[in-house]
Amino acid sequence: MNRNIIPHLAIAALPFLSAAAHASSDEVWKQLAADVEAKCKEAGVAIERPNVAIDPFGTSHYGLALVTGKPKGAKGLVAQICVYDKQEKTLEIGSAMDAKKLGLTPAK
Repeated sequence: MNRNIIPHLAIAALPFLSAAAHASSDEVWKQLAADVEAKCKEAGVAIERPNVAIDPFGTSHYGLALVTGKPKGAKGLVAQICVYDKQEKTLEIGSAMDAKKLGLTPAK
């Protein structure tokens, strides 16, 4: 085989490899978001029906989310910060903070 053709074949295959990598990377992001949402909802035990807003990318090491909702047995709206370790697949959740104090509720 003519060795001069190898670089041309590699360049011709590059768009196909790039498309495959992009598709798998989209799937990885979707799976990460699903994991973060499920685990943060489960960890939001202080909230009746937790709503999870996921940072689409997080940081290089952590998936991030904000869990909000009505606190169990009380009125109002609270928020908790949820941090998911991408490598260990574990998470930590912060304490419930008053959403009004955080500026997350509309001003009257």
